[in-house]
Amino acid sequence: MHTRTFRRARAAAAALAVLAAPLAWAGGLDSLEQFVKHTRSGKAAFTQEVTAPAKEGQPPRSRTQSGSFEFQRPGKFRFVYSKPFEQTIVADGQTLWLHDVDLNQVTARQQDQVLGSTPAAIIAAAPDLKALQKDFTLAEEPDQDGQQWVKATPKSRDGQVQSMRVGFRPSAKGPELGTLEILDSFGQRSVLRFSAFEVNAALAASHFQFKPPAGADVVRQ
Repeated sequence: MHTRTFRRARAAAAALAVLAAPLAWAGGLDSLEQFVKHTRSGKAAFTQEVTAPAKEGQPPRSRTQSGSFEFQRPGKFRFVYSKPFEQTIVADGQTLWLHDVDLNQVTARQQDQVLGSTPAAIIAAAPDLKALQKDFTLAEEPDQDGQQWVKATPKSRDGQVQSMRVGFRPSAKGPELGTLEILDSFGQRSVLRFSAFEVNAALAASHFQFKPPAGADVVRQ
């Protein structure tokens, strides 16, 4: 009787394992693929720490910023920096706008010329993993800090980004963007940490529209 009960318990455990299998994550690349394919929009709060390379005889210098982030595929996003300086970056699908509030200056650039091998391709533009692999060499990295990681290295050496690491947290709605680490060609490292991430959030189209404020100095590049 004891043996029969043990066998039933073991069979039940095996059945539960099979049922749970679809929830198991294969790794960072799988999380990245799910994110770009199924997360059509999102919003979060973020902090960004930027560390400049150390100079001889001096420690590394760093600064911290914070704000909010929203995106909508394909190719639309909005970063609003609130501290310590106010700055807004909006991509509307055609133009990338950067508004420096203190300087009352707006810079406008053609979006498809500046976002190809940048973090924006991963966050808001690429429709699937194959599209990303055209511009990046992708490598899965070990889990760390409760996140699954992918390293993305641009295939083109002409841009300012040297490499990126992207961390995803598991959630019931799919992978959440947790951390974005960027190393640029000057040796400067930026780490963005996202919190309160909402997967497939309902966002108004107006969030990704930008009109230069009256009196602002507009520079088009």
